[in-house]
Amino acid sequence: MSRRRPASVRGVEFSRELRNDVLAGDITLSVRLWKRPQVKEGGRYRVGPGLIEVDAIELIPFAAITEADVRRAGETDRETLRERAAHAGPIDEDTLVYRIELHAVSTED
Repeated sequence: MSRRRPASVRGVEFSRELRNDVLAGDITLSVRLWKRPQVKEGGRYRVGPGLIEVDAIELIPFAAITEADVRRAGETDRETLRERAAHAGPIDEDTLVYRIELHAVSTED
């Protein structure tokens, strides 16, 4: 009888100052400037010592990011969120970004 190994859990990078808030469940949204998706809906990903699960992912223009999204991402305003997400290149209002809804999960789940 062969035993299957559990699939390895890839990591998702968050800025050090946001990591604890992600794992505490205070940050439930991330905006990413990727050429292609790096996560999938329902996937679990390591964040520091914890795990997150992706609830939804969609490709949208940055202009569609709402104030509620900004708060869920742990930022004070859209420009701060734009600057954080722009590490891979400039983000204009029409730049397509990935809007990722997520939640922290217990490592025992």
